Amino acid sequence: MIRIHLADDHAIMREGLKQLFVLSPGLVVAGESVNGAQLLDALRAGGIDIVLLDMTMPGISGAGLIERIRTRYDIPLLVLSMHNEAQIARRAIAAGASGYLTKDNDPEILVSAVRKVAAGGRFIDPQLAEQLVFESSASSPHECLSDREQHILRLLASGLGVNDIALQLSISNKTVSTHKARLMQKMKFSHNADLVRYAIEHNL
Repeated sequence: MIRIHLADDHAIMREGLKQLFVLSPGLVVAGESVNGAQLLDALRAGGIDIVLLDMTMPGISGAGLIERIRTRYDIPLLVLSMHNEAQIARRAIAAGASGYLTKDNDPEILVSAVRKVAAGGRFIDPQLAEQLVFESSASSPHECLSDREQHILRLLASGLGVNDIALQLSISNKTVSTHKARLMQKMKFSHNADLVRYAIEHNL
């Protein structure tokens, strides 16, 4: 029996996944968490064969969370994300994830990915595999940003303010402002309009 831990802050997503795995022989949901801190607590308790991980949750998340888990636990991580950009998948794999899959895939593909990763294999979303192989080696400017800075860049570009982002990520306004200042400096943005324009041009 493969014991799956669901790490996703969206209740509807978790419920849908549980229904899917109930119908999949040999798979069982052994636990759930809605943020990085809860996931780390669950890993300390044990009883997990694979983590199905969302890239963006409140608190520590994304590549930073993956790296922290991989330095402490020998648990395979399969990322299930809404983000279909090759650079995000690359960051997740580089941080130590064993697989990356977007949420718009068929349930059968997800079940196959879970089985393969739990058995020690690796799995890359078929829609992203070609991009990862053939994409130009020249990196985009925003790839110099940290995982958290990239996340905040996306949220700012979507129209959220500092207070809204702080609430969504469960961090302080000051922390968001610091990340924003750093990313603006790294990207040489003078105004929010520069940030939004860049995000649109790079499909962020």
